[in-house]
Amino acid sequence: MPASTDRPGGSIRPTMKDVAAAAGVGLKTVSRVVNGEAGVSEATAGRVRAVIDQLGFRRNDGARLLRQGARTGSVGLLLEDVADPFYSQLSRAVEEVVRAHDSLLLTGSSAEDSARERALALGFCARRVDGLIVVPTSADHAYLAPEAAAGTALVSVDRPMPGLEVDTVLADNRAGAVAGTAHLLRQGHRRIGYLGDAPDIFTAAERLAGYRQAMADAGCPVEEPWIAMGRPDPLGLRFALARMLSDPHPVTALMCGNNRTTVAVLRELAGRQERPALVGFDDFELADLLAVPVTVVAQDPALMGRTAAELLFRRLRGEPAAPQHILVRTRLIPRGSGEIPP
Repeated sequence: MPASTDRPGGSIRPTMKDVAAAAGVGLKTVSRVVNGEAGVSEATAGRVRAVIDQLGFRRNDGARLLRQGARTGSVGLLLEDVADPFYSQLSRAVEEVVRAHDSLLLTGSSAEDSARERALALGFCARRVDGLIVVPTSADHAYLAPEAAAGTALVSVDRPMPGLEVDTVLADNRAGAVAGTAHLLRQGHRRIGYLGDAPDIFTAAERLAGYRQAMADAGCPVEEPWIAMGRPDPLGLRFALARMLSDPHPVTALMCGNNRTTVAVLRELAGRQERPALVGFDDFELADLLAVPVTVVAQDPALMGRTAAELLFRRLRGEPAAPQHILVRTRLIPRGSGEIPP
């Protein structure tokens, strides 16, 4: 018997009515078999299961759970860019925790666009996810307050969530940048350039502050031409490096504010005779295998993701506690590029 419900594109999804008609039983009988309930003979249940396999029927768990007012067994994860190696590691760690709780993970990228973030977050909530883990982009997340009031658990990771007081997991960005810059200072550098992300991003602002703090603690004045803040744009980085390195008194070392900036800077330096010392914030693949292995301040995105997901499920279990703010330590990994003397 043909199934009765059309889907976009002309394909067909079989319904419980289709299964009942093909098996010659009532709708309630199919429902009992599908949901594993008693009251159906083994012969009848076997016939119904055979028809289910034949038609390719799948139970609509979302609709069933919504009718029962139960949780949906799903979690939304909203990242800045799922293609970024940092966020892919964070996402994988979240996924493992979600799977361990027999739940499903839905993931999206905001691309640093606050409107896109809001649309994705509310889209996940419209699908009744039990909770949201968010790498915030928007300057105000009060739009999620009604969702939190309705029972959606919220956790912020990598950046705080302005407008809401929620569990938050952050890397210790400022201390990491202090450590990276202080490492260059210990090698004898005093003219250290800094290349970071857009200054309105929380992590970028914290890392820049750490650089300035380390320079100030060492009594080294910072000249503004030594600093370049913006999206990791190859052309912009080229001009920034030219400015820093072509001065009569050029910088002798560079502190890079994220992995994408570090990689872009290394590409630019490959065509130059000047080889300033370099420390990057964030580790990246093959950094230890380059001709001059790259010294980095490494974050632990897997620990951050795992911690955020575990906090979320504690909230879903109803554990009462004030919102937690957890700082995850960074670590300096000396490999060679940060140990080049002036």
